[in-house]
Amino acid sequence: MRDWLKRRRIVQFLWGLLTNAHLSGWVTGRIYQGPLKQFCVPGMNCYACPAAVGACPLGSLQAFLSARKPKAPLYVLGFLTMTGVLLGRFICGWLCLFGLIQELLYRIPTPKVQVPERADRVLRKGKYLILAVFVVLLPLVLRDGMGVSFPYFCKWICPVGTLEGGIPLVILNEGLRPLVHGLYAWKLVVLAAVVGLSVVIHRPFCKYICPLGAFYALFQKIGFLRLVRDESACTNCGACAHRCAMQVDPVRDPDSTECIRCGACVQACPQHALRFAAAGSEDLKERKTV
Repeated sequence: MRDWLKRRRIVQFLWGLLTNAHLSGWVTGRIYQGPLKQFCVPGMNCYACPAAVGACPLGSLQAFLSARKPKAPLYVLGFLTMTGVLLGRFICGWLCLFGLIQELLYRIPTPKVQVPERADRVLRKGKYLILAVFVVLLPLVLRDGMGVSFPYFCKWICPVGTLEGGIPLVILNEGLRPLVHGLYAWKLVVLAAVVGLSVVIHRPFCKYICPLGAFYALFQKIGFLRLVRDESACTNCGACAHRCAMQVDPVRDPDSTECIRCGACVQACPQHALRFAAAGSEDLKERKTV
């Protein structure tokens, strides 16, 4: 179990380092503007982070939609759709640096909070609402007198941008400090709330807020990467559901939209009845419906 978790965290850390490889930005306080910045990375990674070498897909999507003359974001939607179909929420479990940060915060030894099931079900719909309203609708329709809109999710909500971009740039650039105002304070409050909740709730941002996770979840049940249960080997012992920190029962719903493909259930199964498989493979064709 520990080996599996260790491998996943190493991948998360290395991917975070790869997508934030412009380390000189932490010295100069300047954002990387090279050719790689034209390409999206699959996970949440703020464009404004001094070390970021790629673009956040959510920020890029909003940039297209909020332009004075909105353009069809074909590249961004194509990238997101391709990534969603191929990997689904595997991105959340393995390639999101902010997901790793939340997991490490949750390891702080404090009493943990179990959100009541009914409230949890309602709250998990929040990320879809944020995707529809703050990422798509508001940038399209809410404009100033000049016809200009804003990336409203980045502006009002995104704690990743505050942590990776807002705070470091204000620290590194004296010229930016006089520009700090009430909106910056609000973003600090949002970040502090997410950090505090992450100490007592496993991945609250991923469960309740993240619109990127919501987008990838749309492809979870039709995607290429699937979770297979061998019904003949499964004894319904419940070990997999008990181990899942996202509160998913792989026996009832192996391709749940809330599954981040972390693999904890696969490792926890004493009968080795769970495994990942590609859509169309023989393993998947033989899986029986529960």
